[in-house]
Amino acid sequence: MDDWSPESWKGADVRQQPTYGDPAAVESVAARLGALPPLVTSWEVETLKGQLASAARGERFVLQGGDCAESFAECTSDSITAKLKILLQMSLVLTHSLKKRVIRVGRFAGQYAKPRSSDTETRNGESLPSYRGDLVNSLEFTAEAREPDPINLLRGYQRSALTLNFIRGLIDGGFADLHHPEYWNLDFVDHSQNAAEYQRRVESIADSLRFMETLAGVEVGQIDRVDFYTSHEALHLVYEQAQTRTVPRRVGWYNLATHLPWIGLRTAFPGSAHIEYARGIRNPLGVKVGAGMKPADIAHLVDVLNPDGEEGRLALIHRCGAEKVAEELPPILRAVCATGKPVLWICDPMHGNTKSTGEGMKTRAFSAILSELEQAFDIHAANGTILGGVHFELTGEDVTECVGGARGLDERGLRRAYRSQVDPRLNYEQALEMALLVGRKGAVTS
Repeated sequence: MDDWSPESWKGADVRQQPTYGDPAAVESVAARLGALPPLVTSWEVETLKGQLASAARGERFVLQGGDCAESFAECTSDSITAKLKILLQMSLVLTHSLKKRVIRVGRFAGQYAKPRSSDTETRNGESLPSYRGDLVNSLEFTAEAREPDPINLLRGYQRSALTLNFIRGLIDGGFADLHHPEYWNLDFVDHSQNAAEYQRRVESIADSLRFMETLAGVEVGQIDRVDFYTSHEALHLVYEQAQTRTVPRRVGWYNLATHLPWIGLRTAFPGSAHIEYARGIRNPLGVKVGAGMKPADIAHLVDVLNPDGEEGRLALIHRCGAEKVAEELPPILRAVCATGKPVLWICDPMHGNTKSTGEGMKTRAFSAILSELEQAFDIHAANGTILGGVHFELTGEDVTECVGGARGLDERGLRRAYRSQVDPRLNYEQALEMALLVGRKGAVTS
């Protein structure tokens, strides 16, 4: 790959980047970032790549989830613990239902940048730069807060490092024991028409855990260290480039800010600076695909990003919406299969199902999210492909951002605890219920 370098993206079609008032300050911060220790290691990256290859063959299943956009203020022990807990519990439900090992990929420790549909936001006649995530500027609608600040790149690195350090400490310290059902909040079960089924499922998981503990003579949390990986949208290219480096005894360049960087729908097009950057790194890659993309262009991206047909290299994360997935997904599957390149298919049922209430609040319906996922399982089965994972925006906290679920949250209840800075997330109960339902569907179609 003689024509690629970590900065060759600058010669491509660059979009979704902030405009800084002092380019020299950005270069100075980037140089400081490049001198800091990596957040992840190349051997962790390669281990994940091998596991993703296994998921593409149907031997494992990927659970990717976390915040739509992390905030610096929520880099707290309680927030991190809550997200880790729900992902561990969801993974246990899926493992039990699908009879497959689950790859846990947290959408955090770096998810601080967000794409926007416009460079500016106007309120009451005043236009300011759009909020692009805490990595760039602040949410408050003032000229000072909305001015992109390169120092935020260092703040983002620091909070990513703190988050990763805490997660690793929790896991190494036996936090995985929290997946025991006695630690679960299952009050929502009584409100569901599936209450009896949910209760049987949880009791079955508990029985399985007790059997394993008896057989092994140790608690399940002590049997093995839980693998956990991080991911974020590789959106801010100066930030990503600064943490792209070579390592001893390995060929090529690695983005060592995260294990699994992905490219969003707005920047996943032929000639994109983001695609140019991504094609040269050795990490496994995710690419969001769906509405508005031509199947031929997606097939082209597969050839560009995985020219050698490396297993575990590329995950296509489709996001179509419950109303369009039956129409949009099959042509994409056929076009990609025609390339002959191995691909891991992951369903993102969140972004295609975003709606606004009459009061202008963004929300997503639990029923639409579930519908897109269930349809995706069936569509893959009908086309001879494998749905190897799911991608959720979720939190382990009691927010009210998505409507529906066992408690029947409606639009009137959204204001009680709507805390997302950008997109609505499943709360703890909705996320756990979704895992129970996805596990049921996946067990039938696998």
